[in-house]
Amino acid sequence: MIIDNKTGLVLEGGGMRGVFTSGVLDYLLDKKIYFPYGVGVSAGACNGLSYWSRQKGRAKYSNIDLLEKYQYIGMKYLWTQRSILDMKLLFDTFPNEVAPYDFDAYRNNPGKFEMVLTNCRTGHPYYACESEDSALLVEKAKASSSLPYVCPIVWIDDVPYLDGGIVDSIPVLRAQQMGYEKNVVVLTRNKGYRKSEKDIRIPRFIYKNYPRLRAVLSRRCQLYNKQLELVEKLEAEGKVLVIRPEKELQVDRMCRDIKKLTELYEEGYACAAKSLK
Repeated sequence: MIIDNKTGLVLEGGGMRGVFTSGVLDYLLDKKIYFPYGVGVSAGACNGLSYWSRQKGRAKYSNIDLLEKYQYIGMKYLWTQRSILDMKLLFDTFPNEVAPYDFDAYRNNPGKFEMVLTNCRTGHPYYACESEDSALLVEKAKASSSLPYVCPIVWIDDVPYLDGGIVDSIPVLRAQQMGYEKNVVVLTRNKGYRKSEKDIRIPRFIYKNYPRLRAVLSRRCQLYNKQLELVEKLEAEGKVLVIRPEKELQVDRMCRDIKKLTELYEEGYACAAKSLK
């Protein structure tokens, strides 16, 4: 597949598995491969922002080096922030002080980058972008990364949001709707993977004010597996180029093993080089 100005970029989430995506994106930056449109979910949104601002190595630094230094994943944050992640550190201290985000470079990028959020009231995806307000851009990235059950709801303009992966984990259809029939899709699971867990009905006392959110959470596995099937179909038709881990994954969503994370980052870089040579 030829990558040109009619090709989009689609970035799956996956928590710490997203270091694979960091490697892919750093390869793209090294080779000056840019896209007119991109859409990312959760960790894919955060990594995509560093790619969109052309800050090579920033996502790796945030996901690996700063994790080792600050240990920002842990149950202890449930007591102080009602989250399994140190959200204040990740979405305030990091982008503004520790690993400054180049908001000007992001604004000057001629391409469009969207982040997927889940509207808790409607149960529908919201495709967010932001070019004017730096604080709002970070807040939308935070909402896209706010996992259900273990992170609090994020309110933006009086609307409650959570992780976009609840309803659109691999937004290739969104890219097509935006006019990009050809897409490079970065996944964080091995080829052939399917969720083996069975969907269960979410009890009414969980998210009791958001029945439509409960409904989509109750069929989350089914939705994700259907998206994987779609991607593999499009891949067979030559409509998408998929870059995914080839080695058996040793990293889960909340992995804190620096060695394993570094190896997955390096595999992402190598897989991108192999796929885009």
